[in-house]
Amino acid sequence: MAEDTTVLEMARGMTRRQLVACGMATGVALAAGVRGRAAGAPSPEASSTVPPFELEEATIAELQAAMQSGRHTARSLAEAYLARIDSVDRAGPTLTSVIEVNPDALAIAEVLDAERKAGRKRGPLHGIPVVIKDNIATKDRMMTTAGSLALVGAKAPRDSFVVEQLRRAGAVILGKTNLSEWANFRSSKSSSGWSGRGGQCKNPYALDRNPCGSSSGTGAAIAANLAAVGVGTETDGSIVCPSHACSLVGIKPTLGLVSGSGIVPIAHSQDTAGPMARTVADAAALLGVLAGADGREAGRGKVVDYTLSLDPKGLAGTRIGVAREKLFGYSPDADALLESAIKEMARLGAVIVDPANIPHLGEYDDAEFEVLLYEFKSDLNAYLAEWAGGAPARTVADLIAFNEEKRHEEMPYFGQDIMEKAQKKGPLTDKAYLKALEKCRKLSREKGLDVVFQRDRLDAVVAPTGSPPWVTDLVNGDHFLGASSTPAAVSGYPSMTVPAGYAFGLPVGITFIGKALGEASLIRLAFAFEQATKVRKPPRFLSTADLSHR
Repeated sequence: MAEDTTVLEMARGMTRRQLVACGMATGVALAAGVRGRAAGAPSPEASSTVPPFELEEATIAELQAAMQSGRHTARSLAEAYLARIDSVDRAGPTLTSVIEVNPDALAIAEVLDAERKAGRKRGPLHGIPVVIKDNIATKDRMMTTAGSLALVGAKAPRDSFVVEQLRRAGAVILGKTNLSEWANFRSSKSSSGWSGRGGQCKNPYALDRNPCGSSSGTGAAIAANLAAVGVGTETDGSIVCPSHACSLVGIKPTLGLVSGSGIVPIAHSQDTAGPMARTVADAAALLGVLAGADGREAGRGKVVDYTLSLDPKGLAGTRIGVAREKLFGYSPDADALLESAIKEMARLGAVIVDPANIPHLGEYDDAEFEVLLYEFKSDLNAYLAEWAGGAPARTVADLIAFNEEKRHEEMPYFGQDIMEKAQKKGPLTDKAYLKALEKCRKLSREKGLDVVFQRDRLDAVVAPTGSPPWVTDLVNGDHFLGASSTPAAVSGYPSMTVPAGYAFGLPVGITFIGKALGEASLIRLAFAFEQATKVRKPPRFLSTADLSHR
C-alpha cells in the first residue's frame, strides 16, 4: 500500500516538472456469422478516419514481451494508447467511451520503467495500460462521478480497493470510462451508455448500435483497442452484456471475490467489479490482480493465479448443461450461434446435457428489483457520506433535487423514476426488504442453480448472453430482447461471456455460469472454447450494421 502511494507521489512530481498540466435465421456461422448478400442491402463502409494502430489486438503477454525486449517501454505504450484515444474516441468515430484521461499516466509509466530497468517487475500487469469505469474511486487528479454532474469535483479520501490492487500490480491507469449514469439505475427508459457527464457511448462494431451497459465505455474502449484491458462493474448484466455486445471476454466474479470498497454502489447483495478483455488469458490475468478483500469488509475470496487454468483441452470430459427455458428463443441469430457453439464443445470432448433448465427463472424478478431499490438508497447514501467529499449532493434525495435543477443537462431524454422509487424505501430492517432478499437467495441458489448443478452433475451451464446489439434510441430507451445474466447476478455465482460469433457483423456472446468461487473452472472451459474457435474480430467502426451479410 505504501509503495503505491510513493509511486503516485513520484509520478505527480514528474508531471509537474516534465509534463504540460493537463441491465433471424438458423445456421449463422460460428467463427464469422457471415451469409450471402441480401437483395438491395448496401454494405456500409468502414470508417476511413481510423488510422492503423501498431498495437491492435495486442495481448498482455505480447506487450510484456515488447517491454522486455526494449522495443517498447511503459511510457511508449501509454503514449500510443493515449494517441489512439485521441484518434478514435475524441475524433474519427468519436466513441465517447473514455470520460476522462489520467493526467499522471505518462509519469506513472516512467516510474514503472525505472523499476523495470532496476530489475524489478511487479507482475504480469507491470506497465500495462488499463482503463477503469467511472464509478471506481481514485485518489488522484481524476474524478469519480458515476457519469453524473452531481459528483463533478468530489474528492475521494483514498483509492478504491480495486485501484489499490491495480497500482500495486504496476498497471498504468490511462483513464476512466463512460457508463450508463448511476450504473443504469436512474430511469426505466434510459439508453445504455448515456451519462450526463459523458454523453452517449457508441458501439465500435456499428456506430448507431448500442454498446450495452452499464460498463459500456469499458466495453467499447477495449474492443476498439484504447487500452490493453479494462475494469467494469455489474449488478445484473453490466459486465457480461457490454462484453457480449463488443465481442469481448467478460468475467462477473462470485460476489465477494473482488472487494467493492470505493465503488459507487447499486446493491451490496449483487454488485461486483470484474475484468473485460479481448482474450480469456488477459481476463484471467486481470482477475488475479483484482481478487481479494481489503480488510474493511468480509470478502470471501483469496488471491489465485487464474492463468494456471488456461488449458486448451479444458472442455474434454466436462459436463455442460444447456439452459434453454426462458434463455433461448428471443433471437434466432443468437440461438443459431449457440447451437454451433454447443456442437463445437461436444467435438472438444464435453458431455452436453440438453436441456438443463434452471428452475424458478422469472419468479424472483420483482423481488430482485425490490432488493435493489432498498439497497440502492442505503448503499449510495453511505457511499456519498464517505467517498464524495465536496460533492453538492450527499444523499439520494439531494441527487433527485440536483437532477431536477439541472434537468436540461441531466435529464434531456429520460427521467429518474427508479431513483425516486428507491428514495421512498425505508431502512434495510423493513420486512418487505428482508422477505424479498430471502426469496431471491432461495430461488436463485438452493432452489435454482444448485438444483441444476447437482441434478445433472454439471461443470457449467451455458446460454446466449444476449441478442445482437440494438440501435441506440434516446427517445424510447433500450430495446432489450433477452439475456441470461440474472441467475448468476442474483445468486452471486460467477458467470463469464466469450465471443460466439456475429450476425450482420454484430457480436453475440456465449455465457458460462458456474458454481460459487468457480472462476478457475469457468476460465478453463472458456479458454478451450476460445482457442478452438478463434471467433473475435476487431471492429471496423461501420456506420451501421452490415445488412448485406448475415
